[in-house]
Amino acid sequence: MDWKSKRVRSIIEAALIEDKAAYDITTALTVDRKLRATGTIVAKQPCVVSGLGAIPAIPEVFGALSEKAGNPPIGRFEVIHHPEIFDGVRVKKGQPIAVIRANAATLLSTERVILNLLQRMSGIATLTSEFVKAVDGTRCQVLDTRKTIPGLRSLDKYAVCCGGGHNHRLDLADGILIKNNHVALGGGLSKALANALKFRKPKQTVQVEVRSQDELAEAIAGGAESILLDNMTPAAAKKAVKQIRAALPGVPIEASGNMSLETVRAYAEAGVDFVSVGALTHSATAVDLSMRITADK
Repeated sequence: MDWKSKRVRSIIEAALIEDKAAYDITTALTVDRKLRATGTIVAKQPCVVSGLGAIPAIPEVFGALSEKAGNPPIGRFEVIHHPEIFDGVRVKKGQPIAVIRANAATLLSTERVILNLLQRMSGIATLTSEFVKAVDGTRCQVLDTRKTIPGLRSLDKYAVCCGGGHNHRLDLADGILIKNNHVALGGGLSKALANALKFRKPKQTVQVEVRSQDELAEAIAGGAESILLDNMTPAAAKKAVKQIRAALPGVPIEASGNMSLETVRAYAEAGVDFVSVGALTHSATAVDLSMRITADK
């Protein structure tokens, strides 16, 4: 995925427009436009950092603001963080994450957008790291899903990677996954699978979601190239893995549904290659960060 794509810039531009960062009335009336200041972003709880590296939220915010015609000039700015602080690293409560030296008014006007981005991304990275730790020692990898906040998918999926997870499909054009509704509307599992295999483009893998023993048998008989075990118990998943390994050696096996920190280990130990966890992006709690701003002398 191209983390520095126009998609990322458009997300940040939308956030600045939403907050009307270029029209900060309070700052305009109270702060000298020539004043310089330093903003220090501090972790108020232990967390895994996301938003400093491949998607550098702070300079992206400043860059997006400065590129818009009619916005007040932001002047020079500098973002500093210790070499030991980078995306994917765990920090302690009270630990500084980054220091921004910039125009004071610009810092005040962009503070909330910067913190919102870093807090959400770091929250996703932190939760992902907990799931990765829960399956440590198994062959299983943790995947995200498309259950992301509308408009924020690129940032959400990048944050998953910062936490040690991996990305499933970015969007509907990014892979073939036959789910229960495709089966219902496509004439049954066997027919839907046969059509997908016949008409797909070269190098496209056809994955099939199965929810029962009968569907699993159809998927195996139809030559599915990847199988997703949906909402099965760990015991049922273990049985399914044995069947798939015997009939289709090497076919990737994924489990989804009912994934929590309490249950994910059991699915991993059932022998699946992947667990997909919607909670990574739809239920992650933003971490608590603050920005301390002081005037430069």
